[in-house]
Amino acid sequence: MDAVIKTGGKQYRVTEGQRLDVEILGPVDTEVELVPVLLLDGDSLVTAPDALNQATVTARVVGEAKGPKVTGFTYKNKSNQRKRWGHRQHYSTVEITGIKKG
Repeated sequence: MDAVIKTGGKQYRVTEGQRLDVEILGPVDTEVELVPVLLLDGDSLVTAPDALNQATVTARVVGEAKGPKVTGFTYKNKSNQRKRWGHRQHYSTVEITGIKKG
């Protein structure tokens, strides 16, 4: 069974046992419930809101990860104004432990 989940303003297609990096969800070894957007069960597709309220997707936080480094530089001409900045996003690595239709 597949599901499309929504977390951190993004949507991901997941199956049981899959690992993926999402926005920070909490400390390592915690169980979280993710919001399903739609469910795929073989040939049937569940998209009705009342049916999705009964569905659950559970995951376990198994680690933490960092994204690629993003650097930037701003500059204004003739005023000696310069600024360097960088950013590296932190992620939680989660493993999908169960998808239930309800």
